[in-house]
Amino acid sequence: MGWGLALVTNAQPTTQISATDAIGTVDEVPAGYQLGQELYLENCASCHIALPPAILPTQTWKQILQDTQHYGAQLPPLIDPPRLLVWKYLQTFSRPHTTEEETPYRVDDSRYFKALHPRVKLPRPIEISSCVNCHSSAAEYNFRRLTPEWENSQ
Repeated sequence: MGWGLALVTNAQPTTQISATDAIGTVDEVPAGYQLGQELYLENCASCHIALPPAILPTQTWKQILQDTQHYGAQLPPLIDPPRLLVWKYLQTFSRPHTTEEETPYRVDDSRYFKALHPRVKLPRPIEISSCVNCHSSAAEYNFRRLTPEWENSQ
């Protein structure tokens, strides 16, 4: 089984993204992390909009992966090896937080989320479903495309 996972996680992409194609996600994901991203989307986006890993710190993602109590809902735990592949993806594309800040468990407590939205009057409480108000393709895991209102709001 380990050999099979090694083959899959080190597989070369079958299609190349051209420079003119929109990447959609915040970062282009190298082949070694694509299965982890797919498993993340399969497990998380089936219930709600999947957030880019950089929105929350690494410590929050670790807590979310380990906790079967997920924002008030009881979830079956993600088991290995898929859990390890998701963790590898989230750990690589998230950010660490400083030792003096508390680990945020909610998006609106995330310093990085606030930094990415400096001019946005955010609703209270912030709901993941409200992402589509500004990111029209958030449900497709594309946070680069914005609604016309925000597209040219430099």
